Amino acid sequence: MGKLFTIAKNTFTEAIRQPVYSAIIITALLLIFLSPSLTMYTMSEDNKLLRELGLSTLFLAGLFVAIFSASGAVAEEIENKTITTVMTKPVKRPIFIIAKFLGICAAIALAHYICTIALLMAIRHGVLETASDTHDRTVIAATAATVGLTLILTAFLNYIYDWKFSSTAIVLLAFFATISIIFLAFIDRDWKFNPAGNGINTLDVCGSILLLFGMLIMAALAVAFSTRFNTIITLCLCLGIFLLGLISAYIFSRFAEQYFWAKAGKMLIPDLQVFWISDAIYEGSPVPLKYLYIVASYAICYSAGIISLAIAAFQRRQVG
Repeated sequence: MGKLFTIAKNTFTEAIRQPVYSAIIITALLLIFLSPSLTMYTMSEDNKLLRELGLSTLFLAGLFVAIFSASGAVAEEIENKTITTVMTKPVKRPIFIIAKFLGICAAIALAHYICTIALLMAIRHGVLETASDTHDRTVIAATAATVGLTLILTAFLNYIYDWKFSSTAIVLLAFFATISIIFLAFIDRDWKFNPAGNGINTLDVCGSILLLFGMLIMAALAVAFSTRFNTIITLCLCLGIFLLGLISAYIFSRFAEQYFWAKAGKMLIPDLQVFWISDAIYEGSPVPLKYLYIVASYAICYSAGIISLAIAAFQRRQVG
């Protein structure tokens, strides 16, 4: 357990230090903050489209974080031969793969957490649907304070203690964003203490949790492909499965009783639509707690199966 925790911790640290990790988060945050302005042209469905666009951004950001983190954690170590140092400790190969997967999941969870808070802030602000609508100045102030304090404190720590700017900024951003969302949970748009009117909907939180389960599956697939392929091939394979997973019910499920290939595809390709709550958003219906349990079980079982295949593939991989 000690070796597993150490490798997982190092994987998490290396993942958040990658420039592409910060670039993905910054891009996702910019898209989320711009989404209220991009979704104001749908007549009467602006805020619903805001939710769907924000959740789509979360899903894509988690996908790319999983791919690039897995490639850097497994494929690059194999190519650079740095993995031989770990293997001589000795560390068993199943422990190595499981630890890498857990570290990547932690990095995905951190990025997803930050982007989820940004999405909740954007939804709280809402879309200015009419000329009489005004900006939510509490959200704007909380966002400005979060970004400003993060940059100032990160620059200070980087200058005084030579801490890496990108990873320090990500951790501090998560910390200050947490304080901001707690503040917004109790203060309404008129700067009054009003927890009942905080504008935070449990539907959005449930949607984010479901997407996180889907990202665990993509992380497991990225780790599995990284044991045999480089970053480019891993990216292509994960994107292909991601797109197939979004239309799995349309391609495989309706032909599963007639054709063997459809039945095999239904079993092997993850159905990513179960993590998507588009119908609940437009119908305004809540997500039952039982559904969360079922989807979580599906994600855990599928991820465990993929990681088992990754271990089996890595057992015979020449790393010396």
